[in-house]
Amino acid sequence: MLKTGVLGAGHLGKIHLRLLNESQHYELIGFYDPDEINAKKVADEFGYKHFDNINALIDAVDMVDIVTPTLSHYDCAKKAIEKGKHIFIEKPVTNTLEEAEELIKLKNEKGVKAQVGHVERFNPAFLAVKNTIADPMFIETHRLAEFNPRGTDVPVVLDLMIHDIDAILSVVNADVKEINASGVSVISDSPDIANARIAFKNGCVANLTASRISLKNMRKSRFFQRDAYISVDFLEKKVEVVKMKDAPEKPGDFDMILQNAEGEKKQIYFENPDVRPNNAIMQELETFAVAIQNNTEPIVTLEQGANALNVALQVIKSFNKK
Repeated sequence: MLKTGVLGAGHLGKIHLRLLNESQHYELIGFYDPDEINAKKVADEFGYKHFDNINALIDAVDMVDIVTPTLSHYDCAKKAIEKGKHIFIEKPVTNTLEEAEELIKLKNEKGVKAQVGHVERFNPAFLAVKNTIADPMFIETHRLAEFNPRGTDVPVVLDLMIHDIDAILSVVNADVKEINASGVSVISDSPDIANARIAFKNGCVANLTASRISLKNMRKSRFFQRDAYISVDFLEKKVEVVKMKDAPEKPGDFDMILQNAEGEKKQIYFENPDVRPNNAIMQELETFAVAIQNNTEPIVTLEQGANALNVALQVIKSFNKK
């Protein structure tokens, strides 16, 4: 078992503490939180050991789980990596691209593993169809959330849209060509609603919408590719796959047949991928343990986290061009 400790005991930090404590892959050593009142409350309520010094916790573990506010990600990760510790770091990976690039360089120098917490990669609905998504040419995503003061210290792009940016980058095998975006601040000092159009060099176009002041929650993505339509509902953990193939010469009475202007006939059929329930946060943490133990590549690397951050920052930069 890997000895692990958590930096940050806020809402998400407490979830990580509980799951690490339950995991068969980790031995939870304790946690550090600079807020002494909150730290004492968490320690008293759940019985986790509280370290009053961040370096003492890092020294006591093999892997550091960083669940602090984004502004402190870089400093926490740097301390851990310099001591030769593996790191799991929540999204967005860092506050700036330069910080992410420095961590990548340091990680490579020290020979440690690092994984970024893009949890939607482990969403059972996405896992069920990821291998079905091949060369999508148009992608549309909607990630809408009811207002919650937690997370409003960063633009909605870094709070919500970055989930979809990372998922898209994981299935589109091409570099970004152009980004156009608009963002509007309604309640927060930073944009609460954003729309981005990302064009890739292979011709794929992704249209992303994110809002944190919606009246209802929605997390849906739709992928359109040659002869297939794939819908992923990240919130309801549901998928829909519609495919086309050449129509048989003698269609059945209930076959769905389409004919284009050139006279080509296609048959529409539905696939029902098996969506296997899981705890996505537990799965991302445990697959990281396996990567450390087997010396294999983590599923969401530091480099991929930096790529998602880079695109997200370009979206934000595009706001200022309007």
